[in-house]
Amino acid sequence: MALSTPANYEDWIPEERDGQVLRALTETSWVEAHAKKYAMRSDTLSIPRSDGMDVSGVYKATDYTYDEGDVDNVILVAKKFGKVVGLNEEDLEDSHLNLLEEKRLDWARAYAVAFDNACLGVTGAADHVDRPFVSIYKSLRTSDSTTSYTADDNHVLSASAGLVSYDDLSEVLGIYEQGEYFDEARTAIVAHPSFKQQLRGIKDNEGRPIFVQGQTSPENGTPSTLFGYPIMFSHGAKTSATMTRRPEGKALLFVTNVDFVALGVRSGPESQISPANAGIGFISDQAILKMRSRRGFALTHQGAASVLEVQ
Repeated sequence: MALSTPANYEDWIPEERDGQVLRALTETSWVEAHAKKYAMRSDTLSIPRSDGMDVSGVYKATDYTYDEGDVDNVILVAKKFGKVVGLNEEDLEDSHLNLLEEKRLDWARAYAVAFDNACLGVTGAADHVDRPFVSIYKSLRTSDSTTSYTADDNHVLSASAGLVSYDDLSEVLGIYEQGEYFDEARTAIVAHPSFKQQLRGIKDNEGRPIFVQGQTSPENGTPSTLFGYPIMFSHGAKTSATMTRRPEGKALLFVTNVDFVALGVRSGPESQISPANAGIGFISDQAILKMRSRRGFALTHQGAASVLEVQ
């Protein structure tokens, strides 16, 4: 007779705020580091979206006029990301190894890239697992009557591989800067690391580099900048048909107002080891480490972003 699977598990253990795992996550994932976070107390969260407000002059002793702007909602839906790994008892008992920490770090780095790819570069319509969200790239390529956005609004620019120019970069920033959602203090850029080599060689008309390498270590938090805006590089910033930590499509560079990049935080990153007592399965010398994160994501208005894709 087969033994039943143990039903007694340790509680989920959230990663410490200043721990290595969360540092690795925010150093690797642009979305986790920069998006506007919303706490989710259920699997769905409705956040308001306004198309702005007009301002009118008012004569003395006359009535104020009502604003006619529309307000609707964006629904964040929490999706679950996770993995399990088997750990040998002998390895766990080696005092010079911290295998649990290493596996948590491995998962955090892989999750950071795959999550960015899901939020930034997945090209297909959203489903539950392979395409958890409507990515920013997909959103900018899709007309949306709710926001009066059409896919030919030129928020997606293209450049040839190896031939990204000063004008390409200036134009993709200019499209965003000329829109009503531009806010200099809230502007951030994310690009695939393949842009780095080309950015290092581009200078303005006065011979000054437009890309300035910063120091992102905990001791020195000076960010890298492009045209004076902070820029971070993510391996997830490439197109792919489905979410992956190894996307192989077009390299992407996004310019965004991060207030319109919504990240719903339901739980995690967190981990759990089973079974509860000794941490080692009775019928084998192996423990199971389970790791997960639950997140929602949406670009709340297409006018708050633009993208340069390299063919």
